[in-house]
Amino acid sequence: MQYQSECLSALKSVANIQKPFEKTFMDTMKLFMAIPDRINFLQLGRYGCFSEQTYRNLFEHETFDWFAFNGSIISKHLTGKRKAIAIDPSYIPKSGKKTPWIGYFWSGCAGEYKRGLEIMGIGVIDIDNHECMTLGSIQTPDCKTLDNMDKSLVDWYSSYLICRKDKLQSLSRTVVADAFFSKETFITPMCENDFHVISRFRNDVILYYPTLEQKTGKRGHPKWFDGRIDFANLDLTRCKEYEVNKGKLYGLRVYAKALKRYVSLAVWYPMDGRTDSGSFTSLQTIP
Repeated sequence: MQYQSECLSALKSVANIQKPFEKTFMDTMKLFMAIPDRINFLQLGRYGCFSEQTYRNLFEHETFDWFAFNGSIISKHLTGKRKAIAIDPSYIPKSGKKTPWIGYFWSGCAGEYKRGLEIMGIGVIDIDNHECMTLGSIQTPDCKTLDNMDKSLVDWYSSYLICRKDKLQSLSRTVVADAFFSKETFITPMCENDFHVISRFRNDVILYYPTLEQKTGKRGHPKWFDGRIDFANLDLTRCKEYEVNKGKLYGLRVYAKALKRYVSLAVWYPMDGRTDSGSFTSLQTIP
């Protein structure tokens, strides 16, 4: 009953919902908790109070703001002061020819591109309470559709988040993503729209120490960096050490040539000393 009352309260806070839509929506929420097997429109019609076509019409209701609905629930349950937006595309196996945007997408479990669908999930992380709730999701277009848009896959990811920035930034300006998003074509437009991006570099990433030379005021392109960073022999004079329970954690400002910008880097060594470059974990924070 508490689950249904919270869904009903969030539903009414979104907009002026008509009674037929409210009844069908609430029945759908109940079925999502009750149906043990795969959930589709056929299953909803079999176990629910309405016909299969009624449920199909419900989810074709384009004016319903799912972000606002989920945001209303999130505001009640994620009470921490520090929050972040998490994004993660996930591959979904799907066969057939009629489903829109079927294509080849990367499957992390299989370690290869496979035919099916891809859904980008967007969640809100409560850092203080170590919790996360889903804010929304969006299906990724296939390659043919992206070509017609004149966009790459990374361009589409960033453009979708930017078009939703008012809602996202009302919760947090910090976006957390995996190493796939550590690209200049994603970072630059996000930063230009007042997002902060936290991501992970590959272990074989090439980074440089920023130059310590002062500007001379003369003409010409200034020097960007002094030399490549060797993580097995980190220059601790440029680093700030942080207290952690295990290992060593250092923070420093570096220049990422691939991103064409300076970033703040956190380097964690699992053991009590510096080891080879294959044993560190790095996070980048791009202001």
